Amino acid sequence: MKRTLPLLLILLLVSCAPFPTSIPQVQPTATATLISYAPTFVLPTPSPTLTPIVCDPFSSDFCITDGNFIFQRPIKSPDNTFIDPTYAYASTANGQRDPHHGVEFLNKFGTTVYAAGDGVVLFAGADRETAYSPWQNYYGNVIVIQHTENLYTLYAHLSKVSVEASQSVSVGDAIGEVGQSGVAVGPHLHFEVRHGDVQDYFSTVNPELWLVPNKDANGQLGVLQFSILDEGNQLIKFAKFTVENPSAAKQERKMFYGITYSADMLHGDENAVMSDMRPGFYRIAFKHNGQLYERRVEVQSGKLTQVVFVAK
Repeated sequence: MKRTLPLLLILLLVSCAPFPTSIPQVQPTATATLISYAPTFVLPTPSPTLTPIVCDPFSSDFCITDGNFIFQRPIKSPDNTFIDPTYAYASTANGQRDPHHGVEFLNKFGTTVYAAGDGVVLFAGADRETAYSPWQNYYGNVIVIQHTENLYTLYAHLSKVSVEASQSVSVGDAIGEVGQSGVAVGPHLHFEVRHGDVQDYFSTVNPELWLVPNKDANGQLGVLQFSILDEGNQLIKFAKFTVENPSAAKQERKMFYGITYSADMLHGDENAVMSDMRPGFYRIAFKHNGQLYERRVEVQSGKLTQVVFVAK
């Protein structure tokens, strides 16, 4: 499942126009027949920038783009719309659990779950078979929605399923309720984004790179994406890092602790993500082979900051 990080060429915006995003085409390998339908999910058409500047994260300290934030949160305010940081995507909760293929929204039983985007329900019901994981009844009551461009969203551990297979849904439609069915610890929504072969358990991608960033009292938040590589430009298998905002007011200064993805989840372009970060400047630091690496980066409202380290 591992692959070499491709050279990232990213447009750094110099105007208010949105960054032209695109999603790579991946041909599914599953033999199952997926639902065919006329999609209503349409990505926004970007307007051209006047003087685009190519930002190379290998030669720049960081690059800021619009990202691919095309899905809405599957939970709506005033319920909890923030992802549980203690069991992030591709983490093992400090070695206590299996590598996580999604993210969790901690909410009480019966909290309404919403479609993250327009699409068609591919599956809705009890996960008695092993179509979407290696184990029976792993997800409990689960809904899978097929979107355009070989993208799928999965909603698991539900207490109630309110839609049926082949049903068209629009972004924001109520589709079920939070529960604790299947293999779950406490009531929560397990949410995944899959790209390509929906039945491949390892086709998941980090939802934090696809969900529109949250808002707090000060406005919309941003997202940090890390690619920490070795000298051969391969994602390293393990690193701990810290992120702090020393320029913030004293009462608002925070230290964030992060860890790279579990080794068997290194099948994408990144090996760590931190979402819902307040706009501002941050200091990133980590040690590798006894050497300290530091970087000062900026997070902007509603944007994706991409950072590449090559550690020796």
